[in-house]
Amino acid sequence: MKAGAKDAIGTILGTKIKNVTPVFGGDISKAYLLHTTSDTIFCKLNSAPTAKAMFVAEAEGLEAIAATKTIKTPAIYTVKDLEAGACLLMEYVPPKRPGTNELEVFGAQLAGMHQISADYFGWGKSNFIGNLSQSNQKHDSWISFYIEERLSPQIQAAVNQKLLTKDDVPGIDRLQNVMNSYCPDIKPSLLHGDLWNGNFIVNESGVPYLIDPAVYFGDSEIDLSMSKLFGGFGAPFYNAYYEINPSRQGEANRMAIYQLYYLLVHLNLFGKTYYGSVKEILHTHF
Repeated sequence: MKAGAKDAIGTILGTKIKNVTPVFGGDISKAYLLHTTSDTIFCKLNSAPTAKAMFVAEAEGLEAIAATKTIKTPAIYTVKDLEAGACLLMEYVPPKRPGTNELEVFGAQLAGMHQISADYFGWGKSNFIGNLSQSNQKHDSWISFYIEERLSPQIQAAVNQKLLTKDDVPGIDRLQNVMNSYCPDIKPSLLHGDLWNGNFIVNESGVPYLIDPAVYFGDSEIDLSMSKLFGGFGAPFYNAYYEINPSRQGEANRMAIYQLYYLLVHLNLFGKTYYGSVKEILHTHF
């Protein structure tokens, strides 16, 4: 962390920062532990023009999840502009490796969060997936929401970047027909929206926490599909989840088309490495 940013954040906190420890693992923002005389604070920094908007959306998502009283999230201290970009300051949650019991608790808690519903699909405002804008216009139909707010923007972005060709892309009628066949009677659920294992931690007392959300109301299987894309959480988590929210017929097919969104996001963020996975789902399911 540069000295200017450290001094500015110290002024925001109203206390001297004794030392700074980098935290590794994120792709979008830099993260640090700020050690003061009385506390350790988690800090995210980003110098992009959209940094403050990204951090505000992240903070609002964490607070929305916390308000359900189903799963804990770190307390938000503040989001502030800096000379270059912005910072997000929040509670530091010292982690430990989750065991079977913690995974079972997390599965049950996520199932409880998914029972929080609404009369629409979407959210009150747009937010971000990684550093890409994620539109959340409200829809009465899950199918129209998923096509218009999720698949179509990412497909168009990939075509614009020449990461997909027009021949790779199914027409809107085909998208709608596939979604109609796979997605009957979907109920809106409050979603984390970016649920891979890097966005879940367990504190030293064994309490699960969620971080880095991209919240909205959608099909609960979205979170499960994302969780299984990059390793998953293990059988204890899924067994506990399905005891409360049983698996629905056709979940395997929906999982592929829901993972398509996240693979498109990764294609647009990180390039051709993800082209093969995207093309396979498009070819197999559309």
